[in-house]
Amino acid sequence: MLTRPQLGIAGLAEHLGWSTDQVRGALDELAKLSLVRQSDQQPGGLLLVNPEVSLVSLLARQEAELTQRQREITSGRLAISEIVAEYADAVHHQRRLDVEELTGIDMVRVRLEELAHSCTSEIMEFATGGGQSAASREASRPIDRGLLERGVHMRCVYLESVSNHPQTVSYLGWLSGLGCRVRVVPALPLRMVVFDRQSAIVPSNPDNTAVGALLLRGSGLISALCALFEHIWEDAPPFGSAPQRDDSTGLSSQARAVLSLLAQGHTDDVVARKLGISVRTSRRITADLMALLGARSRFQAGVIAGERGWLQGAQDSPSPN
Repeated sequence: MLTRPQLGIAGLAEHLGWSTDQVRGALDELAKLSLVRQSDQQPGGLLLVNPEVSLVSLLARQEAELTQRQREITSGRLAISEIVAEYADAVHHQRRLDVEELTGIDMVRVRLEELAHSCTSEIMEFATGGGQSAASREASRPIDRGLLERGVHMRCVYLESVSNHPQTVSYLGWLSGLGCRVRVVPALPLRMVVFDRQSAIVPSNPDNTAVGALLLRGSGLISALCALFEHIWEDAPPFGSAPQRDDSTGLSSQARAVLSLLAQGHTDDVVARKLGISVRTSRRITADLMALLGARSRFQAGVIAGERGWLQGAQDSPSPN
């Protein structure tokens, strides 16, 4: 239409080798995008609209819709936070509590040692934070050795990013050699250890695990945590296996996890913490994904990825915290 404005529908169809239905469909799409409009002077005729005007207006509407959606998500998060706070307050005042608060890292380690000593059959663990500190590794060695030598079935899921931390890689090699089964995933929902499917320890503040933890009991709650563990364990590749890539998108599992977190509105700092990587690496992955998707914002990248179906499966790494 730009180079041969004199052609009508039949002429366009003949020039393009299309059917007239195809041409009409394309013209309808252009009209929806405000790139063409009906002529007031020539009945049935179409006029081209300057794309600088029409497309900028279209993008402005889409950005307004995205902004409104972000407001709705923020409002939803606030409502959920208020409900969770009310629930926690109600539970706190119940006479019979299945939650014990452990204040400080020392108390947490003491309780972990006690639970490990009495554990008889099985341990399931999510280890967040990427590379483990020297203090954490040294505190865990005698506990892990004692459990495995007693024949306790032990399964652990770590973050993929531990592969960039030689000391943790060495520790996991040692742990696997004792009989522990270790798998890795790009992101984990929380740090936790479940003992004999009867009790579990989770952080009281996921953003600062040194503050303390909660010791949870109760069949319903523990069953839910065990189901979460089994769900993630099922699809997690063994530690030491080659990094996985999605056949349809070509994205690594880590990149897909970043997309999922972007779609949930998380910041670079939160993404980095959940994947056990540096903020700089998180920003680089995000920038690469935005360029690949042609997105102008982090949230838009998540929306586009969702529309393309790229988030299917990536959502298996939940993020309740």
